[in-house]
Amino acid sequence: MSAPAPGVAPATGSAPDAPEVRVEQAHLAFDGVLLFDQLSLTLPAGRTSCLLGPSGVGKSSLVRLIAGLAHGAEGRVLDGAGRDLAGRVAYMAQRDLLLPWLSVLDNVLLGDRLRGHPPRRERARALLEAVGLAERADALPAALSGGMRQRTALARTLMEDKPVVLMDEPFSALDAITRFELQETAAGLLAGRTVLLITHDPLEALRLGHEIRVLAGRPALLGAAIEPAGLPPRDPATPGLLELQVELLRRLTAARAA
Repeated sequence: MSAPAPGVAPATGSAPDAPEVRVEQAHLAFDGVLLFDQLSLTLPAGRTSCLLGPSGVGKSSLVRLIAGLAHGAEGRVLDGAGRDLAGRVAYMAQRDLLLPWLSVLDNVLLGDRLRGHPPRRERARALLEAVGLAERADALPAALSGGMRQRTALARTLMEDKPVVLMDEPFSALDAITRFELQETAAGLLAGRTVLLITHDPLEALRLGHEIRVLAGRPALLGAAIEPAGLPPRDPATPGLLELQVELLRRLTAARAA
């Protein structure tokens, strides 16, 4: 995979204005099932928080709530100064959601197009270089592998240049090697932003997260944070990581029974 292109860092790397994100007293029901009731969560500024939990516990609903997409939700989502997050959040879903009739480059430029802004082609090409897709800029999504499609989706998310990034299992459909490579890429390009990553993979969480929590129960509650030593992306062979993986698996097993 290509290294990030020179000059990309200001657009894709650190975000010095990345805020703390606070979810306060969230309440949400779906199809008559109470997912959250008075749930509170703080995402530290400029750090990656990872969230795991059983399927159906409400992880995706929590992401949509923070993004302002959860209809019928109650509670508040604010920054550390008590201000609304409107206009400062980018969202990357589990599926790449590429438009099949647009090229890779035009998919990355989609946000500019929808807003009626002049297309920032130089920046989009720099992002494609950063994710290793510079030579596929003119390709259609049908000609890409699953990993390439997810890299395109990552570039499109970063094209938004938001200080808060929400990612809902973005690498779950990839093979192990592609997933490992894309974790490395994402960690570098998202450094300094306030990130919430939803994942089912304990090792992925431990590689990428500054802190990791498990969501469990009905209504769902958050467990105590696990904070691995060192900075992401961590080598899976990092001392102590295996023990933390065992602890996370223990918590996830208990969460299924909650």
